[in-house]
Amino acid sequence: MQRLHARYPFLEAARDAVATEAVDLATVVEQDEAVVDRARERVVAALEDGETGESRREARVELLSYPVARVLVSMVEENILVRKYARAEAATAYDRFTADLEETTELKSVESTGLDLETLLSEFDLDSDVREIPDGYQIDVGTYLPLAEDCWDDEWRLVNRALADGEVPVSEAELLVLLQEAIRSRIEEGLPFDVPDVIATALEEEEAEIREVLADLELTREIDTVVPDLFPPCMKALLDQIQKGEHLPHHSRFAITAFLANIGMTTDEIVDLYRVNSSFGEEMTRYQTDHIRGDSSPTEYSAPSCATMQSYGDCVNKDDLCERIPHPMAYYEERIDDADDDEVEDWREKGDESQEASGD
Repeated sequence: MQRLHARYPFLEAARDAVATEAVDLATVVEQDEAVVDRARERVVAALEDGETGESRREARVELLSYPVARVLVSMVEENILVRKYARAEAATAYDRFTADLEETTELKSVESTGLDLETLLSEFDLDSDVREIPDGYQIDVGTYLPLAEDCWDDEWRLVNRALADGEVPVSEAELLVLLQEAIRSRIEEGLPFDVPDVIATALEEEEAEIREVLADLELTREIDTVVPDLFPPCMKALLDQIQKGEHLPHHSRFAITAFLANIGMTTDEIVDLYRVNSSFGEEMTRYQTDHIRGDSSPTEYSAPSCATMQSYGDCVNKDDLCERIPHPMAYYEERIDDADDDEVEDWREKGDESQEASGD
């Protein structure tokens, strides 16, 4: 088993390598503790940190932990876990292939573990849909649209692209982001699936641990109270930027929109918040919000974890509670639980009272 396959286990060649070795997954989960431990770590790190943890030096352990991790995700069978796991694997792959491409550019040898752009495009049958031009790349519009679907910033909207002859111009950095989305889509595809009883039985302890981590993150509790004074500092800062009409990068916009949706705000209420922005586009804002809420997509997205917020630079003004809380939703829930009744007045109710007082 090659180190390349261990670094990029979603590759068709990696799958073929496992098949060639005639690996019996049931035997692996029953007898190979190192593989199972790494698989569990991949899933737990995806939930807690938005990445897949430290890779193992042994290529076999690293490669086989990937299909076992997919088994664990399927056993838990929670949409939020499927989504977070696929995003974490794709984020890890992105970090690796961008590093590989940089090394290739610097003429360093990456023969044993590296992945070049040509190979990556070919892997997803994109080599005929993407062509290099002097200042970047052109990508077929039919290929561009599904890959850019989860890219939230306005710059990804087709109306803001110089579409010509059925092709969309993208920079190299943007092309790499689209490839990350292709990887995420492949990893998410087919999850969850039915797990044979013999494998599920062998992984009962790991499944229980993952369920416990998921419960600790408290992402599934129904909250329908909007009290900005009790928001975690990161969400307070993002909400403040929205109210000032400032432009948010797509990861920040996704984070605050998902958070507001998670705490019970409707699409109309969220869209109204964005109206103060000079570049506000109601149709796109509404579409993105509905997508995050799960109204126009199969998955209801959760706000990013604290680790993810930190990695994007959105974790600001940390307080003492932040130091022991792994997720903005957990922070908000604890603040609400600890607050006095008179402190928990829904922001939306204040707005209604103001309108009634003014006679509107």
